[in-house]
Amino acid sequence: MIKYISASILALSLSSGLIADDHGVGLVSIKSQHTVKQTADRFETILKKKGINVFARVDHEQNAEKVALKLVPTQVIIFGNPKVGTPLMQCSKTVAIDLPQKALFWQDDKGQAWVTYNAPAHLKERHAIKGCDQVITKISNVLANLTRAAAN
Repeated sequence: MIKYISASILALSLSSGLIADDHGVGLVSIKSQHTVKQTADRFETILKKKGINVFARVDHEQNAEKVALKLVPTQVIIFGNPKVGTPLMQCSKTVAIDLPQKALFWQDDKGQAWVTYNAPAHLKERHAIKGCDQVITKISNVLANLTRAAAN
């Protein structure tokens, strides 16, 4: 049943333009109209304006440079809100391993910037979450809206 639900969500997402490309199992990737840094900056600003906690911002490119290695622009923002995360953890304690939420901002081999995050439907399957469809739907909608706003 979960496979059918996940397939339905994927089909709906593809048709709505939510998922621009598949960059991994259980991930949602959206093409950005901005650079990696600009997209991450926009995302962080949106989070703060909405009162969502920003716990960390990791610049992997900058960290690679510190050890004389090269990496294309790659950043991760770790963020969350207990009003959203707590109900999810009440559904399944193990989902806490995937919280707080993370958004990855990265550049592909063609120079295109992307924003990627864990698909809540995948977390539902991974943690065998049952009876929490409203929570999963709410998180899916919030993540989609936040990332689209940063990418467009």
